[in-house]
Amino acid sequence: MTTLRQPPAATRQGVRPRVVGRTGLYAVLLANAVVVAVFFVQAGFASNTLIVLGRLTGLYGSLLMAFQLLLVARLPWFDRRIGMDRLTSWHRWTGFSVLWLLLAHAVFIVFGYAQSSSLDPVNQLVDLAETVEGVLRAITALAIIIVVGVVSARSARRRLAYETWHFIHLYTYVAVVLAFTHQVAAGTTFTSSSAAKTYWYAVWGGALAAVFTGRLVLPLWRNLRHRLRVTAVVPESDNVVSIYITGRGLDRLPARAGQFFLWRFLTKDRWWQANPFSLSAAPDGRTLRLTAKRAGDGSAALRHLKVGTRVFAEGPYGAFTTLHRTRPDALLIAGGVGVTPIRALLEELHGHAVVIYRVATDQDAVLYDELRDLALAKGAELHLVTGPPVPDRLAPRELARLVPDIAGRDVYLCGPPPMMNAVLGSLRELDVPKAQIHFERFSLAG
Repeated sequence: MTTLRQPPAATRQGVRPRVVGRTGLYAVLLANAVVVAVFFVQAGFASNTLIVLGRLTGLYGSLLMAFQLLLVARLPWFDRRIGMDRLTSWHRWTGFSVLWLLLAHAVFIVFGYAQSSSLDPVNQLVDLAETVEGVLRAITALAIIIVVGVVSARSARRRLAYETWHFIHLYTYVAVVLAFTHQVAAGTTFTSSSAAKTYWYAVWGGALAAVFTGRLVLPLWRNLRHRLRVTAVVPESDNVVSIYITGRGLDRLPARAGQFFLWRFLTKDRWWQANPFSLSAAPDGRTLRLTAKRAGDGSAALRHLKVGTRVFAEGPYGAFTTLHRTRPDALLIAGGVGVTPIRALLEELHGHAVVIYRVATDQDAVLYDELRDLALAKGAELHLVTGPPVPDRLAPRELARLVPDIAGRDVYLCGPPPMMNAVLGSLRELDVPKAQIHFERFSLAG
């Protein structure tokens, strides 16, 4: 264990308040739910209760589908304040809600019309598809959403390569277009008034514009502007490598320590692969650096990149930054290669910092020399904690011993999921306020 203590007269920076972007999203969704209910009532009710329920579930399914697009648009304002991991989590649960609402919509409508006719539900569905404009498109859209829902289940997701899962997921956009055209053609609420029609066009238009801007326009514009290239490839250990990247006008790239990019290295065999890697050094306006551990073919190939290779980067993404600090002092906890954003954060942080670096052996402590030098320069404490996971060396008692004032610090945490879950449990036992705990799990959707 190495401990480097702060000089007595440390300069401390004022606390920045937490920006809660999720409250705005909840408010927007709730307000739109109320508007949909008002238009639904104004359109009048059908005599059949099942049809009424079918129309209502269809409307809320459409609203949530548009909300889904906003969640995966990767708009910088939302991402910086909420974080892509939380947006992705909401996207997942919203997606399953859309699936069940649209299934309910289909069942209620088919059984409702079957109740009013002499047809059984199967023949009623066929009749609706043949006689009502837009119904066949709706059936196709629902089939696509069911397939996407099945492959998004955790058991199926683990068996698929990311690129395969992502390709299937892209068909969601086809389902969105089909669902919208169905609503235009057959939606009674949509056609009930000019105000309702204007509202739904605005909802869908805004959602699609957000996706178009965040997923296409902004990445293309930034890459054309900065023209990124690899300038150095530096092995850090047998299975870890750092990539240095430069470009034009990087001082105008709004990247912060703790954030990550989706990196595409434009070689003939890897240009189609995008991998999320955190910045392992605070952006200085001249160079970007990522540090990656070999975990698959994509990350293993980084060691063989040539200087001058063109890079297409999407981002920066993530709310794992100093933007959300609530206290002048901080505790940074890293596990394994999760040290990369922690090292960048230490470089940017002001105030007293304690760094705990958890690894199995001393040889696994990637970037440790840089951490030690930074800690010395900034008057921080650095603890290297080694050994097997059992006994738990980051249990509540151990954390309290290393950082007695832990409840008065912001805590930044990054590492393997089992370690993160264990540390989060320890922080809860130590009564660290939830608002002071900052972490992100890097999983992507859409």
